[in-house]
Amino acid sequence: MPQHAFQLFEPAKLCSGVVFASPHSASDYPKTFLQQTILDSHTIRSSEDAFVDQLFDCVPSFGVPFLTAGAPRAFVDLNRATDELDPALVQGVRRQAHNPRIASGLGVVPRVVANSRSIYRGKLPMAEVERRIEDYWRPYHSALAALLTRAKDQFGAALLIDCHSMPHEAVESMAQRGARPPGVVLGDRFGTTASASIVDRIEAAFASAGLTVSRNAPFAGAYITQTYGKPARNQHAVQIEIDRALYMDEALIQPNENFTALQSLLSAVVREISGIFDEQLPLAAE
Repeated sequence: MPQHAFQLFEPAKLCSGVVFASPHSASDYPKTFLQQTILDSHTIRSSEDAFVDQLFDCVPSFGVPFLTAGAPRAFVDLNRATDELDPALVQGVRRQAHNPRIASGLGVVPRVVANSRSIYRGKLPMAEVERRIEDYWRPYHSALAALLTRAKDQFGAALLIDCHSMPHEAVESMAQRGARPPGVVLGDRFGTTASASIVDRIEAAFASAGLTVSRNAPFAGAYITQTYGKPARNQHAVQIEIDRALYMDEALIQPNENFTALQSLLSAVVREISGIFDEQLPLAAE
C-alpha cells in the first residue's frame, strides 16, 4: 500500500485563506500494486499529474499550505466521489444511471490509465476498493476540508487552488482551429465554484507570467472543485490544468529543459494568488 494518505506542507506563518492542493501527482507505486496490475511500472504512470507537486513546491514560502496526495491516481482517484464505482471493475456493483467518467473507466478506483489501457486483468473485490477509500480517499479529504475551514475561520474566506496537469494532446486540437492552445486551463464549473473577480485575478496572474489561459475548456473541474467551491459562503475553488509539454517529456515522464523556468514563473503566480484576499472584496455579494 502507498506509505502515506497525504502530505501537508505548512507555512512557517499562515498569512492567507488560500489553500493549494495536488491530488494527482503522487508517484508511490508499491510493489504489491505493481504485481497486481498488468501494466509495466512506466505505463501505470501515464495518467499521473507527474511533477506537479514539485512545480508548486514554493507554495508554503508565501504563507499558505500545500496538500499533496500520497496515493497515485491509478490506485485511487481523489477527484471522484466515493460512489463513482465502476461495475466493470468492482465486484458486486450494479449498473446505475449513465456516468461518463465511470463509463470511460475513470471511477474512484480507475479501471484504465491514459489511452484507455486496462490496469487489471479482472475485477477487484469490493472490500479492497472500500479499503482504498477508507485509508487514502477519506484522510485526504478530511485534511482538505479542515484546511478550508481553518482558512474561513481565520481569514473570513477560503480559496482552494486545485493543481493538475493535462496531456498536450488535450489542447492540441485548439491550435488546429487556428487558436493558440492554452498553456493553462482554469476550471470553475462555468462560473459556479468561485467568484468571478477571483477567477479574473487568477487568470491575470498567469497571463502576467506570459502564459496563455482559457477557462473551462477542455476541463471545467471535477468532484473536488464542485464539492468545495461554495462562493455564496465565501469558499471558492478553482482547478488549474497546466500543459505537460511546458515542463516535461510526456513519453519518458521526465522533466524537460523548461522545468526550472516554469517553476520560476509559477512562483510569481503563486505569490499573486496567495495575496488574493489582501483587498477586502465583498465576495459573497457578487
